[in-house]
Amino acid sequence: MKEKILHTRAVYTSQTGQVIAEEIGDILDEFDVKEKVVAITVDNAANMDVAVKKMSIRKIGCFAHTLNIAAQKLYTVPAIARWAGRIRAMVMWMKRSSLAKPVLKEKQRLLGLPEHAVILDVKNRWNSLFLMVERFLEQFPALQAASMDPRLKRSMEKDRLERVTDDDYRKAEEFVRVMKILYTSTLCISAERSPTLGQILPILGKLQHHFTVTDGDSSFTQAIKEKIWGDLAQRYQDEGIRQFLEEGTALDPRFKTKVTDEVWTRLEKELINRTSQQNKGVATQVQQMEQDLEGTAGSHGEDSSGEDSTVAVATKKKAGLPALGELFEDEDMAVESQQEMPHTITEKAQEEIQRYRGLPSTLTSVNPATWWWTVRDTLPLLSDLATKYLCVQASSTPAERTFSTAGDTISQERACLSPEKADMLIFLKKNC
Repeated sequence: MKEKILHTRAVYTSQTGQVIAEEIGDILDEFDVKEKVVAITVDNAANMDVAVKKMSIRKIGCFAHTLNIAAQKLYTVPAIARWAGRIRAMVMWMKRSSLAKPVLKEKQRLLGLPEHAVILDVKNRWNSLFLMVERFLEQFPALQAASMDPRLKRSMEKDRLERVTDDDYRKAEEFVRVMKILYTSTLCISAERSPTLGQILPILGKLQHHFTVTDGDSSFTQAIKEKIWGDLAQRYQDEGIRQFLEEGTALDPRFKTKVTDEVWTRLEKELINRTSQQNKGVATQVQQMEQDLEGTAGSHGEDSSGEDSTVAVATKKKAGLPALGELFEDEDMAVESQQEMPHTITEKAQEEIQRYRGLPSTLTSVNPATWWWTVRDTLPLLSDLATKYLCVQASSTPAERTFSTAGDTISQERACLSPEKADMLIFLKKNC
């Protein structure tokens, strides 16, 4: 998949839904692509909901943002918040103390641990709580040894810093084991090249299975699972969006076995309607061309004998046949006529869907867009339909990367750049 930046524009008014809709609409009209837009992937902000509704475009909520919102719900669980608070206090103290850093490095060398710095979580930064706990788990022996060192012990007691315990370590192990899949899912969906919407429902299915509470779960693990899946279960429940995601999953060769027969029936109907409309458009163009040619036909065509022309063509064709072809000319003509028998659009659609479903599923490492390109000759109708779905991204992280590019472009040294010049620089950076 390829990503392109069309335009970056300075907005000097409040970013209400109405303003955003007008700005995006103007850009789509400028590039004449408004009719080609299938869906728009945005975050879950209220102003984006209003903007998308005003533009009458199908909205797909950013899956990475959805996963992050679910992870942030853990801050509202009192038991988890208190436990994370103790770890956060330890991390903040280690970062703030000038003496703690060399002491921690000394303990890391003695214990043979990686000389990694501790990580502090930031609530609005994706996966930061998981990363803080994972690093705490890795460096727990060094942190314990540093907290017992006489050079730090007195200062920690003076600041009334609550020491982390073995129970905190056990909970950290549970937390990392449970939340690792959410972190991995965020990485998958934030990839740069192939995060299509066909991944959303299969990943949600994996998360549902993982976050289902079992009898062997501790109360701490149970609280995490209930909070995470309680939020995720409410997402993508709109019937239209759900059906669109199901159809996108079916057209993703990596996950096509994860949908029901009802989805294939909908795809067959859409394939028939899409092909019929395309054929009508082609027929109209052909008819117009024939009418144009009738007015410019030469007089030599009217005076020529149709019978003589037919005989000449037949003689020429027969003379050009190889010996074996001339011997079995009648059989070859029968085969050609059978091959040229027109199939109805319904038969073609059903045949392609059955052929596609019969193919083995591909590895998850395969790029679905590339896969469809390789089978475009054998599955032309489905290949054309697949581009409608697989061009829709599962997350809006490409837009977040554009913000980073804009930050690198409009630096303090170049703060006087005009919006037009900044737009051109970002356009060249992202598209060339």
